[in-house]
Amino acid sequence: MPKNENVFSSWRGWCGRVTSRLVHRGWRAVQRAGAVTAERPGPYRFGRIGVGTRLAFPQGTLFGEPWIELGEHCVIGEQVTLTAGMMPDVDLGPEPVLRIGNGVVLGRGSHVIASVCVEFGDDVFCGPYVYVTSDNHSYDDPDRPIGRQWPRSAPVHIGPGSWLGAGAVILPGARLGRNVVVAAGAVVRGEVPDHAVVAGAPARIIRRWAPDEGWQPPLRTPAPVPIPEDMTVEQLLALAELERERERAPEQAGERDLEVEERGLERDQAGERDLEPEERGLEREPGAGAS
Repeated sequence: MPKNENVFSSWRGWCGRVTSRLVHRGWRAVQRAGAVTAERPGPYRFGRIGVGTRLAFPQGTLFGEPWIELGEHCVIGEQVTLTAGMMPDVDLGPEPVLRIGNGVVLGRGSHVIASVCVEFGDDVFCGPYVYVTSDNHSYDDPDRPIGRQWPRSAPVHIGPGSWLGAGAVILPGARLGRNVVVAAGAVVRGEVPDHAVVAGAPARIIRRWAPDEGWQPPLRTPAPVPIPEDMTVEQLLALAELERERERAPEQAGERDLEVEERGLERDQAGERDLEPEERGLEREPGAGAS
């Protein structure tokens, strides 16, 4: 009986492994087929999708696509919401409402809500769950539910080269300059100058770069050395191996020093052993002369 149980358990385990492989393989195929690109837009009719741009599957909520323009080589993660207008099937006029520049990255689960102009400059990188909106609830009337009051709207601009950390919130009317860093979880409103780092809720400037002073306050760590653009994969692997050898060199040197010390200690102990008979002989000689 235990033998039959083992056979059944092995069969069930094999079936589970095969099923798992098939499910993951099938899901990858679904993700490839469901991705939205300029060549395969699916059911969506964006105002523009640039070459090399890809919206990962599954997508989040998408509507108002004719008023959404996506630049070239953008990466839009899974479950990202992109909406133009407050609801589907609304004519928003001749101009695009949501513009996303070239090389923009929107992390998984991010939301971009635009009923008036929201613009991302080129090469803006966003972590997961970033929230950018041109609309905010109003609460002027104390007797009416806030969700039923007409929202306040204002354009949003995010300058090229900026980086928005995970969970950052960009509120209506925000204008971020070039190469701005928004810390994770920060809530940004108002204007942020070029080359500034902001953090907190509400966000405030915690570091800024000036041409005559550099970063103030100074950066705590040195800038990383960039990888040369013409470096091949083989060269990178060889460089990594060289770095590992350099890391091992102090350890190997320490081991060699320890071996030398151990050998020196062994020689000292051997010398002491050789010296003991001579000392015992010297101790006996005075006694022999006295007799």
